[in-house]
Amino acid sequence: MEPVIVTVHTADLDSAELAAIRALLDAAFGGDFSDHDWDHALGGSHALIRDADGIAAHGSVVRRRVLHAGHAYRVGYVEAVAVRADRRRQGLGGRIMAALEQVVDTTYDFGALSASDEGAALYAGRGWQVWPGRLGALGPEGVVPLPEEEGSTYVRPLTCDPATAPLLFDWRDGDVL
Repeated sequence: MEPVIVTVHTADLDSAELAAIRALLDAAFGGDFSDHDWDHALGGSHALIRDADGIAAHGSVVRRRVLHAGHAYRVGYVEAVAVRADRRRQGLGGRIMAALEQVVDTTYDFGALSASDEGAALYAGRGWQVWPGRLGALGPEGVVPLPEEEGSTYVRPLTCDPATAPLLFDWRDGDVL
C-alpha cells in the first residue's frame, strides 16, 4: 500500500509529531540542522508521509517577503525537505515537493528555496530554476548582499526579470536563505 501524504499547518502538529519531524531532519542532515534551521521550517504548511516506522518524509513551505524592482512579493519558501534514509530513492521526495508546490502555486506569488548540492537535481527536475541574478537580504542596517547564495537559490516560476534588480529577502536569524 502506498503511504499517504498529508498537508498540515504547524499549529495542527502536536509536540510528539514535531519531535519526530525534528529527529528525521537531524538524521537526514547528519547533525547539520541547527535550531535556526528548525525555526525556519515552522509557521507554515508541512507535507508529511508516514509509514509503519514513523515519518518517512517531510517538507514545509513558509511565507517570506521578497522585494524586487520596487515591488514586495509574498513568496512560499520551501524548507526542511528530507526523506528517511531507508526510504530514499523511492519517489517520496518528489511526492513531498508536489504537495508543497500545490501550496506555493495556489497561495503565493512565486516559490523559492535554497538547494544543497544533494537536493539540486530534485528541484531542477521538477521545473524549479536557478535564480540567475543577484541576491540580498534586508538586514537590520540595510541591504546585505548574499553572493554565496547565488547559483543555489531556485525559484518557481521565474517571473521577475533578474537583469532589473536583485531579489531581496526578509531578514531572519541563522542562514538568511
